[in-house]
Amino acid sequence: MPASPSGHGTSRTRSWWGWGYADSHPDDAECVAIGALLPGTLARPLPIPRVADLAITRPRVTPPSSLAHLVSTDPEERAAHAMGKAYRDIIRALRGRPGRVPDLVAHPTDDREVADLLDWAGGLGVAVIPFGGGSSVVGGVEYRGDTHRAVLSLDLTSMDRVLEIDTVSRSALIQAGALGPVLEEQLRPHGLTLRHFPQSFEFSTLGGWLATRAGGHYATGRTHIDDFVQSLRVVTPAGSGTSLRLPASGAGPSPDRLFLGSEGTLGVITEAWMRLQERPRHKASASVAFAGFPEALEAVRVIAQSDLSPANCRLLDPGEALLSGASQDGSSVLVLGFESATGRVDDRLASALELARAHGGRGGAAPAANGGAAPAQRDVPADAAVSAWRSAFLRMPYLRDGLARMGAVVDTFETATTWDRIPALIDAVRTEVGSAALKATGHPATVNCRLTHVYPDGAAPYFTVAVAGRPGEEVGIWDDIKAVASDVLHRHRATITHHHAVGRDHRPGYDLQRPEPFALALRAAKDALDPHHILNPGVLID
Repeated sequence: MPASPSGHGTSRTRSWWGWGYADSHPDDAECVAIGALLPGTLARPLPIPRVADLAITRPRVTPPSSLAHLVSTDPEERAAHAMGKAYRDIIRALRGRPGRVPDLVAHPTDDREVADLLDWAGGLGVAVIPFGGGSSVVGGVEYRGDTHRAVLSLDLTSMDRVLEIDTVSRSALIQAGALGPVLEEQLRPHGLTLRHFPQSFEFSTLGGWLATRAGGHYATGRTHIDDFVQSLRVVTPAGSGTSLRLPASGAGPSPDRLFLGSEGTLGVITEAWMRLQERPRHKASASVAFAGFPEALEAVRVIAQSDLSPANCRLLDPGEALLSGASQDGSSVLVLGFESATGRVDDRLASALELARAHGGRGGAAPAANGGAAPAQRDVPADAAVSAWRSAFLRMPYLRDGLARMGAVVDTFETATTWDRIPALIDAVRTEVGSAALKATGHPATVNCRLTHVYPDGAAPYFTVAVAGRPGEEVGIWDDIKAVASDVLHRHRATITHHHAVGRDHRPGYDLQRPEPFALALRAAKDALDPHHILNPGVLID
């Protein structure tokens, strides 16, 4: 059945230089307050940057009249498309050095216009950077180098409709430019949801999730966007194609797998058939505190290897728990959550809590019987620690930008490895990254860890690093710290990224991780699909 369009505009202004909405950024007083948590930060915050102060050159190319209506040369829009939202992007903007600003920003409205833009760009040697929502934290949406005549940022957010919904098969055909809230708003009247909620949900698109193999809401089971894909439509410089929509197939290598995670280097994903689910009616959550982090790790492993499948199973070390307000006494905190559209979940929560307490967990009282939950009602209300964690999770990127304004070097990186390697990996990151930060800055660093996703055979640790920087040298300091972190991950046989993608920042680690025969095949695919090498140059392959 066709989906009915619905209004999804917002009057709030996105920040061109920082995370999210401009009106949600910490003010100067809050910046000073959070900067006081890190010894050695600036006395006053750096001023909010202005586009008018940037050295933005005139566009190096002019589109033909047939495409001119799709293209903007507005300086503020060009600046907003110059980079993503990693720490190094934020600090470069604050220092007035955003890098190569795209010459043009294009807003196609259909596949034909995407193909026409690629054809024009290929003929002139113009680099094309698929932008998504611009929330990349790995240098995935910027141009680095000088080998192309000009740079075009390809913004698909005008292609944001749910085109068709199959209620029988419970799936939908969705345009790739739909931002998270735009997508869910169109599914809601049908009682359905994609239920993929990365931290960037408000500011990232379906196409961006697919191109980066984004991790989402679920801590177990369907952790990545891959798990929801039935079919993809992709426009490449060599032509367009759509994979057959199927629940599953064993027919050779999957064409979808070629483009999932391709990060805009092989083609532009324009549509996808996605598996949906009913909106959950039953929810239950609780938190459990542990005196020791090793005991907490063991409890999470046991829960991950059970058949309970919690939707949320996030373990916070003492630093993360303190930062989020989930604990003030040095405890590690496990945040558990269960949900279902069809049946109560308090019994599953009770079983998980029992496993946690068997490994030294305290708190998280077993839920009382609740006699049948009404639609959208929690079986068990979230406790204070769960609520605090959820609020801090959404606020954290804004606070990071506030710390950046105070001259701090602060960012995150994530990985995944098997359970037998997890304890040593976490210890090595804390020790070696902390030492590298101290050596680079002369200040002690905070290195916190949480588990964001867990599997029967391993987990995804997510690290936060914060340290006072040296004025004007913040980017170089972070690059040095990042190099040490990447080396630790490689030595401990952990992936260079679990869900943030490779981009340009993780490229050295990715080159070490992938087998050389696969790299050979990837280069051949690049040559075949993008013969002029205009699509996101420098990402994944040269």
